[in-house]
Amino acid sequence: MRELVYYVAASLDGYIAGPDGQFDAFPVTGDHIAFQAAAYADTLPTAAAEHLGVPQTRSRFATVLMGWNTYAVGLDQGVDSPYRHLEQIVFSRRRTGTAENLVVTDRDPVATVRALKEQPGADIWLCGGGELAAQLVGEIDRLVVKRNPLLLGDGIPLFGRTAYAPVALDLVASRTFESGVVVAEHARRR
Repeated sequence: MRELVYYVAASLDGYIAGPDGQFDAFPVTGDHIAFQAAAYADTLPTAAAEHLGVPQTRSRFATVLMGWNTYAVGLDQGVDSPYRHLEQIVFSRRRTGTAENLVVTDRDPVATVRALKEQPGADIWLCGGGELAAQLVGEIDRLVVKRNPLLLGDGIPLFGRTAYAPVALDLVASRTFESGVVVAEHARRR
């Protein structure tokens, strides 16, 4: 069965973006970048991977889920299909649209994830944002956080501002880089 993996960058104080959705404070250079490109190549935007010559085999992820605000970051740059090598599902109650390998839907995220988990293939990547993650917290099988050595002070929390029931997780892997980034992987306690 496919797993839902919330793979996300966060500040030490638990924010995935600043108050206005900005994420430019997160380091884009350092020794953690090579690890990211090798271990999580499917999470690189398709154009960036092509530019860097990083092969994207869909061996880790076949589908990416995003809330509208996460998806809209690329629209200002003219990118309407950021992960066109994956099946892309964008959740929005007010907007519609399609692009290459992308659909915008108002379907229930929980029901959608449960149906996706029943399909064959690689795992499902929850890209963000925090509110969508809070809606899906009961469906998340793995949480992989790239904890960055900075404090944002305010912004979009890792799981939004929506209340949810406590979820127990076990640490299954952790890697610390000279850049100060720590990548920690947790699995849902069964």
